[in-house]
Amino acid sequence: MKAKKPYNCGIGPAFEVIGGKWKAVILWELHAQPRRFGELKRLLPDISEKMLIQQLRELEADGIVNREAFHEVPPRVVYSETKLGATLNAALGPLADWGERYAKRVSAAR
Repeated sequence: MKAKKPYNCGIGPAFEVIGGKWKAVILWELHAQPRRFGELKRLLPDISEKMLIQQLRELEADGIVNREAFHEVPPRVVYSETKLGATLNAALGPLADWGERYAKRVSAAR
């Protein structure tokens, strides 16, 4: 279990959950519909398989993503956002909008 850190505001704990390059993008892809591992890998071609597994495990441990394993041949695993993950995704929407505006501004300045 991680040691609790003191925070000045809620941004610290939020970024502990979605910090890094891939977690927010993975969650964004799960917002539309539950997805299998292979689907996520195709949607995010620049992520390594090892990194995708690691990020999904961390999101699951934080209660943001649900992993459902079906005991079939071949084995099937489906990832989906939890209710908590859906609220985080809703909070990321305005941040994504800001990022798009910022990217346009930067590209226009060049």
